[in-house]
Amino acid sequence: MDALDRLGWAAGVSAVAYGVRVGVRVNRPEAMERVRETLPPGWQPAHSREVKRLYSLFVGDGPATGSRVRRLSLLYADAVRLLRTRDAGEAFRLLESELQLYVAERTRRRLFVHAGVVGWRGRAIVIPGRTLSGKTSLVAALLRAGASYYSDEYAVFDARGRVHPYPRRLSFRERADLQPVKRSPEALGARPGLTPLPVGLVAITEYLAGAHWRPRRLSPGRAVLAMLANTVPARRRPEFAMSTLRRAIDGALVVKGVRGEAEAVAGTLLEAVA
Repeated sequence: MDALDRLGWAAGVSAVAYGVRVGVRVNRPEAMERVRETLPPGWQPAHSREVKRLYSLFVGDGPATGSRVRRLSLLYADAVRLLRTRDAGEAFRLLESELQLYVAERTRRRLFVHAGVVGWRGRAIVIPGRTLSGKTSLVAALLRAGASYYSDEYAVFDARGRVHPYPRRLSFRERADLQPVKRSPEALGARPGLTPLPVGLVAITEYLAGAHWRPRRLSPGRAVLAMLANTVPARRRPEFAMSTLRRAIDGALVVKGVRGEAEAVAGTLLEAVA
């Protein structure tokens, strides 16, 4: 860490999100605007400079003075190197992912579940799933059908089981080998949700080309287990996770099945909530 401290950091930010304090420092002041965009939604400047985790981003995009060699970009979490790359954009993308995952793991105020979420007629539709499961495309189809936007990455539950907005931009990935494209909900003709909602429907589904949507209903016990598989702090706080998920699905419809194109399923899900 002492060696890392001597690299010459020019700017930084100490932030608090969901009660978790994190810090980010960079070697270029002009990189700070982009760094702030990577912080979790709703973050605030921290009053203390003491943080639980410090990320150090050395932006090496572009050749060094008097040289044709591109300098590498480096990303550290405390003293552990996470990335060494020629693509500075990759470093910022990993920083965003690491920051948000760390907060999701460490917060004691909310329960984070990997899921897309929309609001419809006073209820939340929750779509658990990891990256490349197709949840963002289904969220986008629901937004085009009139739902309000809550999240395409995390369902954020309070202790009562209500879902809160996590308004980061939607991240579309056409293929696993392509970089994601960020879009705002407004670009899809949707409005962001503003208030916490009780859960009306949980759809545990993955995209399969040519599949027909024939879901089966899950019992409360199987529903909790299915959601627990996508819960970030499931091992760190199992009792809180289980109790929160039970409250979340109490009275909700929970279904599971593969699906085809998102547009063909979106209307059915909205009707089920209504």
